[in-house]
Amino acid sequence: MKNILVVGGAGYIGSYMCKYLAKKGYNPIVLDNLIYGHRQAVGWGPFIEGSMADSKLLKSIFTEYHVEAVMHFAAFCYVGESVSEPGKYYRNNVANTLNLLEVMIENNVQYFIFSSSCATYGEPIEIPITERHPQNPINPYGRSKLMVEQILKDFSNAYGLKYVSLRYFNAAGADPDGEVGEDHRPETHLIPLVLQTALGQRERIDIFGDDYPTKDGTCIRDYVHIADLAQSHLLALERLMDGMQEGEYNLGNGDGFSVKEVIEVARNVTGRTITSRVTKRRPGDPAVLIGSSKKAVKELGWKPQFADLSTIIETAWKWHKSHPEGW
Repeated sequence: MKNILVVGGAGYIGSYMCKYLAKKGYNPIVLDNLIYGHRQAVGWGPFIEGSMADSKLLKSIFTEYHVEAVMHFAAFCYVGESVSEPGKYYRNNVANTLNLLEVMIENNVQYFIFSSSCATYGEPIEIPITERHPQNPINPYGRSKLMVEQILKDFSNAYGLKYVSLRYFNAAGADPDGEVGEDHRPETHLIPLVLQTALGQRERIDIFGDDYPTKDGTCIRDYVHIADLAQSHLLALERLMDGMQEGEYNLGNGDGFSVKEVIEVARNVTGRTITSRVTKRRPGDPAVLIGSSKKAVKELGWKPQFADLSTIIETAWKWHKSHPEGW
């Protein structure tokens, strides 16, 4: 049974990744400092509370568990906060990741799967966004992800690091079994905010602008289910181990859904009243963000199973109903 170090394994996507790895016969080793993760979300593999900034701790993990590969889900990811506190983001997302990579090289751990972001592209100049789209991030969060991507290329050239960077669009949904779900504090993602409104925990959901050049005037986004994200990570790792070249891949479902569509589907799924209010636009919100995942489908053999918006929301609703206060 191969040991996979999952950094950020107590978080939303990382915790489901651990479940998926265990199901597929791997042994996930969870490292998380619990700043944003939840101890209750760790249900698969041993848990170590700590930071990727702690070189001594990392060395002890690599020694004790004979780690085969590392999956990185430990970035800070609040865009607004990255603008007001860039130092926090560059320190954690870049400097701490660099430390992790250096300790990996020292301990001859050569496989690395990086949770990157469509934020590395910045304002879209073409839709759908492919991996060839220029990368010009517009905030420190996106820049921090791009910096790590560049570091990975340099480490590959210098030290033979084998890596894949997976650029997410909007991670969504919950474990189909209802065991793992989304609990951010504060919550900023549309689907959980809508479902919190359905539960009566919020008075209404705000729609930031309805005068965009889209079919109903609201922003369109590409949502990808966490189970499909987990599948792509393991495919990327196994192909790297089989000799595939390093690279970058977009992860989305290839279709976009508007804010109003998300709210309407949530009304149908939940059978609840969900009050919405149109308010002013947020600065920097593109009208449409849709990614092309053709490269991941072709080269990784990725086959998303949960691309339907109703299914995505149904899985999220199942978890939110059973965890109304989160973890």
